[in-house]
Amino acid sequence: MVTVPRLVVAAPSSGSGKTTVATGLMAAFAGRGLSVSGHKVGPDYIDPGYHALATGRPGRNLDAYMCGPELMAPLFAHGAQGCDLAVVEGVMGLYDGASGQGELASTAQVAKLLRAPVVLVVDASSQSRSVAALVHGFASWDPQVRIGGVILNKVGSDRHEALLREALDESGVPVLGVLRRAEPVAVPSRHLGLVPVAERRGDAVAAVAAMGAQVRGGCDLDALLALARSAPAVPGEVWDAAQAVGAGAGGGALPRGSAPDPAPQTPAGPRVAVASGAAFTFSYAEHVELLAAAGAEVVPFDPLRDEALPEGTRGLVVGGGFPEVYAPELSANEPLRKAVAELAASGAPVAAECAGLLYLARSLDGLPMCGVLDAEGRMSERLTLGYRDAVALSDSVLAAPGTRMRGHEFHRTELAPGAGSEPAWGMHQPERRVEGFVQQGVHASYLHTHWASAPGTARRFVERCKG
Repeated sequence: MVTVPRLVVAAPSSGSGKTTVATGLMAAFAGRGLSVSGHKVGPDYIDPGYHALATGRPGRNLDAYMCGPELMAPLFAHGAQGCDLAVVEGVMGLYDGASGQGELASTAQVAKLLRAPVVLVVDASSQSRSVAALVHGFASWDPQVRIGGVILNKVGSDRHEALLREALDESGVPVLGVLRRAEPVAVPSRHLGLVPVAERRGDAVAAVAAMGAQVRGGCDLDALLALARSAPAVPGEVWDAAQAVGAGAGGGALPRGSAPDPAPQTPAGPRVAVASGAAFTFSYAEHVELLAAAGAEVVPFDPLRDEALPEGTRGLVVGGGFPEVYAPELSANEPLRKAVAELAASGAPVAAECAGLLYLARSLDGLPMCGVLDAEGRMSERLTLGYRDAVALSDSVLAAPGTRMRGHEFHRTELAPGAGSEPAWGMHQPERRVEGFVQQGVHASYLHTHWASAPGTARRFVERCKG
């Protein structure tokens, strides 16, 4: 049963100020001494890093496309356990979801699944009375979505604020905050969005503090907390990695009614090294939890700084991030590149996504990488972005052939493959194609996946590490 007080921060469109308001609310309430849990709708890896700074807890994603609507409440309950308040930052516009899939993966769908009131952040910089029509339209579009209040962003003056409030008095939706146009918070961005926290921690701490101060000064925190506490209970179990990892190996699930095998309880299982640091920031908190629940000893390392893998490494996980930004530094760390190549050549399990795929290639933008894969990576003008339906084509450390997975691609690089590997995935959306590499114990692909949707993936990987 989900009973944690909760708010969903949404907007009519991207760029309205959701991240500033959501992160600011987390920081402001945490500053009051509340234990706050931060969540992000969709596959975004960067905003949860700012949420973690604001709350002191891991930022969590809620992705109904990759994990399925049925896991939204359990995953939310897992992340928010023991908290006084949870703040969920939406994605895009309130009703925008997966392309061609109706409401699937939209902020509205997640709000309904969590039975959470929505706070609508409106960029009011170029409107006055029309704001009431906009809010009325969003509030009445889906009766199951409860818009509990509005926060007006980029308001120009006291007179502008008065006009907006007067118009919204007729809408029946209360104004819970007003943020002025002259109060910007500098959060730099580049080709894939905001710069991750790990790359600018000192500045990021200051930015989060500024967001908290801005929200604290412009929003009615008492009214927002009361709104959050008005959320009704949601039936359902709390997601648990130890229980989930017993759901079958190879990314599959047991037939309905079958009892899962008990999760491994080995206290000192195979050591799995997980890439971290500024170059590899794209990961879901549940992945490490599932690996540990499957019996692995998870040890982080930083490919920018560490010249060797953790002693006794039996498996390697290299997630997403920005290797193109750090290509010179990654290339210069020749001892670690050699160690990764030797581990892969030994047949040890290696799982790499996106940035990890590029790191395993022979080169990136002409600079030597690990040379595990016969492939050349380079930056591209084309942004590859979107949800994907995929099926495993080759037997690998992550999946048996025929395993179906949903994932997400998000990159501005391309890979020119050579020979010596089997394809990892057959894609079925938006077009049919093959993608990725399976080679000995290596599974490398551009596809980001969320293992909570197929927890047997983690158990399969750890079992292969025991070898």
